[in-house]
Amino acid sequence: MKRALNRRLGALDREAGVTMMEVLVATAMSLVVVGGATAMLISAVRAQPQQSKQAENITTARWQLDRITRELRNGISVTSGHAKTNEVSFLAYVRHTSCGGTIPTSSSATSIKCQVTYTCTTTSCTRVEAKEGTFTGTPKTIATGIDSSSVFCFVPSTETDPTKCGPAATTTPTYVGVTLHVPNPAGSGALTVSDGASLRSATLSY
Repeated sequence: MKRALNRRLGALDREAGVTMMEVLVATAMSLVVVGGATAMLISAVRAQPQQSKQAENITTARWQLDRITRELRNGISVTSGHAKTNEVSFLAYVRHTSCGGTIPTSSSATSIKCQVTYTCTTTSCTRVEAKEGTFTGTPKTIATGIDSSSVFCFVPSTETDPTKCGPAATTTPTYVGVTLHVPNPAGSGALTVSDGASLRSATLSY
């Protein structure tokens, strides 16, 4: 009886534990898994500031774009000779007591007609509000952080298809497209946000 018990215990001893080769293989696999997970975590942490800045740039550009297109929708007509890729000037009704002023009219007062001019450089866009037919005044910066002055396109355009937004044709434009290019923190091409507006009192004539 005792001999049989010893044989069984001996068999269990021979089967217990793992070999050195199994330990080495398991260790190597664990290192690979942990190393891969660590690399992914480090990559995500490094990319987070770029992604946050990218989202911030896009959000800011969209807000600036909405501001421009909202005023274009209230426009009456684009002024001839002032429809360029970096500039657009148009008549619009504004709620100020005087053109270029800062005092808003009361809700019951009638809006006044003024000349509104947007001019863009490779870094920013400014807005000038002046009396009808004049284009000088105090410029106010309304868009920053852009990296291209090619902001505006028009319909009718000089494209083969005049309904395609492009350089302004000799006919007074009735639609203005706006595209803001903002730097990409990742460095792979610019980020763009685009929109456009038809002037509310314009008539299609092409």
